[in-house]
Amino acid sequence: MDERLDYIVCILKKNIRKETIVILIYYFYLRIVLIDRTMIRVVKLITMIKKGLQTISPHEKIQEIHPVSGGDINKAYYVLTNQHEYFVKLNQQMNIGFFQFEERGLKMIQGTGTINVPNVLSCLEIEGIPMLWLEWIEGKKTYETDALLGERLAALHLADAKGYGLEGESYIGKLPQQNRLMDDWVEYYRDVRLVGQWKRGKASGTMGQTREKRLVKLMERLDEWIPRTPKSCLLHGDLWGGNWMTGPEGVPYLIDPAILFGDHEMELAFTELFGGFSRRFYEAYQSVFPLSPEYEERKELYQLYYLLVHLNIFGESYGPSVDRILRRYVG
Repeated sequence: MDERLDYIVCILKKNIRKETIVILIYYFYLRIVLIDRTMIRVVKLITMIKKGLQTISPHEKIQEIHPVSGGDINKAYYVLTNQHEYFVKLNQQMNIGFFQFEERGLKMIQGTGTINVPNVLSCLEIEGIPMLWLEWIEGKKTYETDALLGERLAALHLADAKGYGLEGESYIGKLPQQNRLMDDWVEYYRDVRLVGQWKRGKASGTMGQTREKRLVKLMERLDEWIPRTPKSCLLHGDLWGGNWMTGPEGVPYLIDPAILFGDHEMELAFTELFGGFSRRFYEAYQSVFPLSPEYEERKELYQLYYLLVHLNIFGESYGPSVDRILRRYVG
């Protein structure tokens, strides 16, 4: 690092005033330090991945490894060995339960035999760093992909399921989500999902007095719009446009689930919130599992939960959308 700084100083002295030199030296010093620290973190993660492979498959040898997009929460890597291709996710800020919940969701969806998900190879922790090893999925979208996604998601929702909610530890994004399995959908959606985000918002300061009063009023009247005993469906739980991908031969795959049992209309409402799904997707879905005539009336009530989650994670930029929905239903 000292040699790099000496070189920078030598160049600067020939051309720039003393005061400017001091500022630029400090700037370049910070850049060098940050780059060095980033490289140290990357090297550490790659070392953990190599140790993970030794645990999973000791006889495989890594031939290639490089970072890939893994969303806003995790670090992700493509790993090529002499035998397989892997997608590896790591997160130094979360505990192993975070990836165990994702593993559980992928396996439960896969168990229905309705829609593709990546195979889970291993969920483990190396020196305090949890990681999830998945098969590498890659493919090109075809004309049929969107329709297949709609049909197979509907088939997932039609698979046998009982109760509402989920037993055990779960997450929505990076937020822990308290859960339990109940026999009344309104009670679950209100008392677990909405109340959970309301309490989190009060603790973090995103739930102002007017917003809180409207939310409480809406929760008291929730059964005016939402059915108590809709068909119980296994839901992906976090199905925005970035949580599905195209695999071989244009086949759609679901990724990054946050599963629960609930009303299939909650899933469809979220797909509409941020876009990313085509008209052919919705037409194909409804050809298999039609939405109720009341769907449009309650759609935003289901979107409200996800907007509260985003409000609690990302801040007030989502506040106006929350307030608009509350005003629509309770004034």
